[in-house]
Amino acid sequence: MKIRAFAATAAKGALAPFEFEAPTMKPDDVDIKVTSCGICHSDLSMLDNEWGMTKYPFVPGHEVVGRITAVGERVTHLKPGQMVGVGWHARSCLSCRTCMGGDHNLCPSAEGIIVGRHGGFADHVRVQAAWATPLPEGVDPIKAGPLFCGGITVFNPIIQLGIKPTDRVGIIGIGGLGHMAIGFLRAWGCEVTAFSSSPEKEAEARSMGAHKFVSSKDAAALTKLAGTFDFIISTVNVSMDWATYVNCLAPKGKFHTVGAVLEPMSIPAMSLIMGQKSVSGSPVGSPATVAMMMDFCARHKIAPIVETFPMANVNEAMAHLREGKARYRVVLTNPA
Repeated sequence: MKIRAFAATAAKGALAPFEFEAPTMKPDDVDIKVTSCGICHSDLSMLDNEWGMTKYPFVPGHEVVGRITAVGERVTHLKPGQMVGVGWHARSCLSCRTCMGGDHNLCPSAEGIIVGRHGGFADHVRVQAAWATPLPEGVDPIKAGPLFCGGITVFNPIIQLGIKPTDRVGIIGIGGLGHMAIGFLRAWGCEVTAFSSSPEKEAEARSMGAHKFVSSKDAAALTKLAGTFDFIISTVNVSMDWATYVNCLAPKGKFHTVGAVLEPMSIPAMSLIMGQKSVSGSPVGSPATVAMMMDFCARHKIAPIVETFPMANVNEAMAHLREGKARYRVVLTNPA
């Protein structure tokens, strides 16, 4: 099958029309006609080869939504015509101890949909059926794409760390990830505080579900919050005064980062030891957790705030994200 896509041939290059032959159909694969695909900051990082693992020509796109057009001979739980979504992963081994333990997203041989292969800025993708999650009734397909990377990135820690509805939680960064974290944690039942370096975002953060708002530039306000939070999640990809936020944790509190900060994080050991606090991080979630998140979104009417661009305008959309203008996720759409 010939797939039409948009690819770059060099780091930071423009995306241009590109055709390639789909990989051989495996018995557990499905073909998906792409109706929309979100743009994540990770697409920019991969395009620019920030992580040193990009292969060119490079087709970005790992927040795919579309309709199944064909299934492999061993696929029994999906059928042509179903609307599904696919995130960062396109395949995992399904047989290692990690997969068998339910952590498919941590599989040592897991295949990223845009790592060493071509992604969803295309008219079709071919992926392992285990990683194609059906869209529940009531979920808007146009808005669903960002849930499969950005959404699951902030939902997964809620499950992994056992966050309780009675917890007081803080969210650092009210952007593409943070605004979805607000929605999830508010619906989870938590008391939600939004931290942002942009005071003008307060009204919007509260409209998203935040109970409280604190400027991350207000040192005095941060000092007053010492010992307050059971859980703080950082969604930013820039260095901050991490020790101050750890100080905001209550005893046994958890500080969790999902922002891909490239510099080492400086946190004094004693600030962890004395309050039995912990610092952790995580990637996206397993297929089971993705399905749980989608059901949660359908039940609570949770959706990211998106801006849409036609797939043909992909370079304009990428520039919009690169310039920090996205409010709050960008989605590319294909003609019906």
